[in-house]
Amino acid sequence: MFKRSKQQMMAGFILSVLSGYAAAQTPPPPAQELPSASPAEQQKRLEEAREKMAKRQAELHDQLKITPAQEAAWKAFVQSTEPRLSAGKDGNDAEREKLNAVERMEKNLDNLRDHQARAQARLTALKNLYSSLTPDQQKRFDDHHKQVRKDMQDRMARQMMRHDVAPTAHQR
Repeated sequence: MFKRSKQQMMAGFILSVLSGYAAAQTPPPPAQELPSASPAEQQKRLEEAREKMAKRQAELHDQLKITPAQEAAWKAFVQSTEPRLSAGKDGNDAEREKLNAVERMEKNLDNLRDHQARAQARLTALKNLYSSLTPDQQKRFDDHHKQVRKDMQDRMARQMMRHDVAPTAHQR
């Protein structure tokens, strides 16, 4: 009995090694390049994002029952969340291609610094608004934020599924 289980273990080991070897020999699927949007398409998407965001903000404003005393903090918060085209997505790929590696990295760092500064401004506006809210409003805001985050994660997962490469011959 011991010999038989030893043989089965050895056979299982060999099969796992061979299947791993076969998988390693399968070439990776080609990377799919996503088409870049033209400046006009980017502007259209930006306007659509602004419309959706304005609608959600109006709903949240109503849910929170923002008082006149809280209105200034609310407006500052809304202004800080204004969607815009990011500096790195200006549609000027031809100019970017002319840059050498060092210049491109410097431009990337500049874009990251800009992104961080905008995030810091949003955080400051959020803190000001949040501190002006009552505990009940804070709970509603927190619940809303959790739902928005969940929705965003779901949307990103769907986008990732859409952009997966087609199955290779051995996966079909």
